[in-house]
Amino acid sequence: MSRCRADRDCTSASYPRPVRALLVVNPRATTTSARTREVIAHALSASIDLEVADTTHRTHATDLGRQARLDGLDVVLVLGGDGTVNEVVNGLLADGPGHDVPALGTIPGGSANVFSRSVGIPEDPIEATGLLIEAIEHKRSRTIGLGQAAYDGRRRWFLCNAGLGVDAEIIEEMEKQRAAGLEATPARYFQTAVRQIAVRTERREPALVVRRPGVPDVEGVFLTIVQNSSPWTFLGPIPVDPCPRASFDTGLDLFAPRSLAVLHTLGHVRRMLLGRRTRYPFGGLLSLHDQSEMTVDATRPTPLQIDGEAVGPVTSVTFRSVPRALGVLV
Repeated sequence: MSRCRADRDCTSASYPRPVRALLVVNPRATTTSARTREVIAHALSASIDLEVADTTHRTHATDLGRQARLDGLDVVLVLGGDGTVNEVVNGLLADGPGHDVPALGTIPGGSANVFSRSVGIPEDPIEATGLLIEAIEHKRSRTIGLGQAAYDGRRRWFLCNAGLGVDAEIIEEMEKQRAAGLEATPARYFQTAVRQIAVRTERREPALVVRRPGVPDVEGVFLTIVQNSSPWTFLGPIPVDPCPRASFDTGLDLFAPRSLAVLHTLGHVRRMLLGRRTRYPFGGLLSLHDQSEMTVDATRPTPLQIDGEAVGPVTSVTFRSVPRALGVLV
């Protein structure tokens, strides 16, 4: 039975035989062992002409993705987390979308694996490998839209989400803890988020302004979450979803609180965990759906995250939706 549904844009990719593919492996992926990675590579090699490359440093996966396109490969598979997937995609699309871009396949190996789970890839990496082999054999793919963030003279693609403010602060803190040797568990993430929101983040003086073409600016925003897909993230098995209507088939969605008072924050959390729109008895939230472009300016340097990776402080970011940007094996 085909896994393509009526609400998905599923197509048949045209691959020569044998399929030429690259498997990009993050050897530091948190949920796979060396033995598991060897089994996955062996299974894939039995079906396709496979080259395997381990990443050795940050942005290495970007270089590998760029070279895969130049080499005319059919497929690039990624064994790793959302950060590694994001790097590969930025390499594949360094020169923009096109018919020569290899199809992307993902095998979950990180702590959250938001993208893989959002497109229906099994959480077990062995099962995911089997599904991708089947997708390659049956030439089955889906074309999805992506987001693009422009800041400090740079442009960076994102698959799932980006954000300024407290969510980026939480990710920065988690990266510090991981660098210190601590595991990025759901419990640690939750504890870090609570501590950041309750104690460390600026909750009195909002720094952000949301600007859109043709409409008045919205000032007094504390944080912005920009979603290209749903959910925003996972807390273990629980989806966390500020913008439940976000989709790879529409523009960008925005969740932008204008208040972090305790009652308002509890309302925001309730919305995220319920996974649906809720009514607020206050004007404390800017919520937008299916946007083609928006700019967020900051009155002071504010942390930015893209697909769960800390970028650093910025003062202005323009987010754009790019429809039908990438073919993905499903």
